Amino acid sequence: MSGNSFGARSTLTVADQTYGIYRLDAIETDVQLPYSMKVLLENLLRNEDGRLVTPGQVSALASWSPRNPGHTEIQFTPARVLMQDFTGVPCVVDLVAMRDAMTALGGDPRTINPLIPTELVIDHSVIADVFGRPDAYRVNADLEFSRNRERYQLLRWAQHAFDDFLVVPPDTGICHQVNLEYLARVVFTRDTPDGPLAYPDTLVGTDSHTPMINGLGVLGWGVGGIEAEAAMLGQPMSMLLPQVLGLKLTGALPEGTTATDLVLTIAELLRKTGVVGKFVEFYGPGVANVPLANRATLGNMSPEYGSTCAIFPIDDETLHYLRLTGRPEQQIRLVEAYAKEQGMWHDPDQEPAYSHTVELDLATVEPSIAGPKRPQDRIPLASASHAVGSLLAGQPLPTALEAGLDEASDESFPASDPIAIDHDRASDGPAAPCRCGKSHEWPSDPVEVVLDGEVHSVDHGHVVIAAITSCTNTSNPSVMIGAGLLAKKAVQAGLTRKPWVKTSLAPGSRVVTDYYERAGLTPYLERLGFGLVGYGCTTCIGNSGPLIPQVSDAVTGHDLTACAVLSGNRNFEGRIHAECKMNFLTSPPLVITYALAGTMLADVRRDPLGTGSDGQPVYLRDIWPSTEEVKAVIDECLQSQMFTDGYSNVFAGDDNWRGLDVASGEIFEWHEDSTYVRQPPYFDGMQPEPQPISDITGARVLVMLGDSVTTDHISPAGTIRRDSPAGIYLREHGVEPPDFNSYGSRRGNHEVMIRGTFANIRLRNLLAPGTEGGVTRHLPRGEEMSIFDAANAYAAEGTALIILAGAEYGSGSSRDWAAKGTLLLGVKAVLATSFERIHRSNLIGMGVLPLQFPPGRTRESLGLTGEEEYSITGLEGGDPGADFPTEVTVRADHHGQVQEFPATVRIDTPAEAGYFRHGGILQYVLRQLLVT
Repeated sequence: MSGNSFGARSTLTVADQTYGIYRLDAIETDVQLPYSMKVLLENLLRNEDGRLVTPGQVSALASWSPRNPGHTEIQFTPARVLMQDFTGVPCVVDLVAMRDAMTALGGDPRTINPLIPTELVIDHSVIADVFGRPDAYRVNADLEFSRNRERYQLLRWAQHAFDDFLVVPPDTGICHQVNLEYLARVVFTRDTPDGPLAYPDTLVGTDSHTPMINGLGVLGWGVGGIEAEAAMLGQPMSMLLPQVLGLKLTGALPEGTTATDLVLTIAELLRKTGVVGKFVEFYGPGVANVPLANRATLGNMSPEYGSTCAIFPIDDETLHYLRLTGRPEQQIRLVEAYAKEQGMWHDPDQEPAYSHTVELDLATVEPSIAGPKRPQDRIPLASASHAVGSLLAGQPLPTALEAGLDEASDESFPASDPIAIDHDRASDGPAAPCRCGKSHEWPSDPVEVVLDGEVHSVDHGHVVIAAITSCTNTSNPSVMIGAGLLAKKAVQAGLTRKPWVKTSLAPGSRVVTDYYERAGLTPYLERLGFGLVGYGCTTCIGNSGPLIPQVSDAVTGHDLTACAVLSGNRNFEGRIHAECKMNFLTSPPLVITYALAGTMLADVRRDPLGTGSDGQPVYLRDIWPSTEEVKAVIDECLQSQMFTDGYSNVFAGDDNWRGLDVASGEIFEWHEDSTYVRQPPYFDGMQPEPQPISDITGARVLVMLGDSVTTDHISPAGTIRRDSPAGIYLREHGVEPPDFNSYGSRRGNHEVMIRGTFANIRLRNLLAPGTEGGVTRHLPRGEEMSIFDAANAYAAEGTALIILAGAEYGSGSSRDWAAKGTLLLGVKAVLATSFERIHRSNLIGMGVLPLQFPPGRTRESLGLTGEEEYSITGLEGGDPGADFPTEVTVRADHHGQVQEFPATVRIDTPAEAGYFRHGGILQYVLRQLLVT
């Protein structure tokens, strides 16, 4: 219970119901705090106990300095934890293993139990194996269940064995959309001895796109699975007071632009601004012009521009969305009353104190795509075909592309115009030559394929995947209805998708298909191949399924640069499909557009998409729906009853789920023959007290990497290749390649995951130049082998391992296995130019030391080759209660040529130091629970 040192405990009465609250005006603040900082201040006031949350932390936040927040550590206690199954299964596996370890150490296994509400949504396991068939959804769902039965049995067991642990069964929706439409409360309540207590809904999630819920005014962000487990077990989250960037919005989106165009623009803007590790907060008069679904889209992609969160304050639009989605009226009244009472209601005329501000006029947003391998690499749609051509020709993108077409061009359709709404300004003839950048020819190697009895050519730049998928856009009715209307107009005009394109529709919730049905749009989507393949992430996380076989043969047999377009948030190398070298993020209507065009080299704004049934060319401007058309369908077809009906039995599941054979008991029964769920080794030999920290000596470099290496490069994801170490392991255990499933589905088996760590097909290990994938050299002999085999060889020799890396190491999804796999390969430390926030934290959580080169120094400037033998000194011998060292000495010895240089220890808070001293956050929590 709170210490209430500041006398903040009070009451709030809403419609005859009285709630306890902690008043923010009970403490004087030095500046007008941003909305997100008010949420944190309330969190500290409510949880202040004099031990973990001290009055000093409250005072430090109250005197927060926008420009220089200092190095004050606070303890944040989220109201709940959100998981998806890829990251949730290993969390449950770890908790089960902790119960085993607690029993072995003589403790009570029941103390290993979620102490705050935890909600897991199974959404990452469905694969688009089948598409373009009426039974695609049912076939994919049955395949998903047959492949994942063991995992689902574990989750069903956990739902019964653990308190406050809810599971949303498969084939229901994507965790972020389910969270937005149903799970989020905005204002949380819980019963106390003094009556109901009301406070801001906050959460952490085991998916980096957790900030999607920021659009609803709920503060939350992505964390690693190991951090989430600690939160589940009642451990406050240690964090430093952040800087908060204010993004002032003015104006309104122009006709022909979408939420996707807006979020790609902001991702580019904020990447250039630099917001890694910061909070982003939207404010200003333009906020009222951003619908809730668009706000959620912006929050969703905060990992793509690097911020911890990207939040909107509560306003009338928040209440409107709560009513639309069927929340109880008492809850909506509470949200409004609480926000206004606590000064959390948005006032467009008031500007809080921000660390930095950036302004965006929404009217300047233009149609865009992003790619081919990073979400922040925005390309104006008007320049897209030329940009792809430049990339295929091996040329850098012309500077002019950053701002659209060349200002000196006499094009009659400039980049700043919306998509062909004004017919008088658009050319009716073929596209004029693009005049931006130098003229060039891209490579062409057309391959003939026979599809549906007809001969077609597949070439470089052709689109082989077009997927409406992921939480980013499928939560947004405007772009989804827009896609449906575009499909309707395309079919009515006589257009069809190109036959080499694999198309799919994977909404984030069943509500999407409900309003498609009500609007009569489903038949048109299906005619173009965009029939339902499942409710889940699918393509955005690499669950694309196989390409059309003849297309796959052409692509692989002739090394074609094939492309994917998807309405997702991630397009990193090797992520979408192993056979797609270029991946572009677009709005759902543009996904369909490129399926009609069949190639990224088409200028879809000017070239015809095909020939209509009347024999005339059909242009994008002919089928692009207007804002008014989209709004009319939404107003007529999107109703609150869809949400209340759709979520009325959300935890029940189908017959497959309900019919699972699940054992009872407090201890899970491991099965030695399981290839999905195995007891992890993290607690093997664990003692009640941690061992002293030692220096690292005689270490070798396992992997040497350049800049912008993401967790998608590190963490096992996507399909498992037959000849990979993981594939060999599965075949040795009787699993045939058709049943391999994906790495994500096997995250509960550390043996598979170790073998897939650093095995991404696009990983470039600089220690093994000229190779791609999980290859390294075993030193000092220099023999090339798989990274997994090399790690085993080093382990047999007793050799410690380190990783050398460049800038932004570990950006990407909040993947705990990027850290777990690193540890289990035997890596003791990672020495990088800079780290992404979540991955750095995860490394510490697994007991791996993150080190950073001194300012202005890099691996290249120091002349390190990776062939050296390394020692890291300055770690051992300190008092466990003393401050952790902030700097160590690195010694690199290459055949007697020795370099010594300092490195910064990126253990940033006392809590992180405690985790590292214990060998990881799980061991730390287990020992804390053991003594209590």
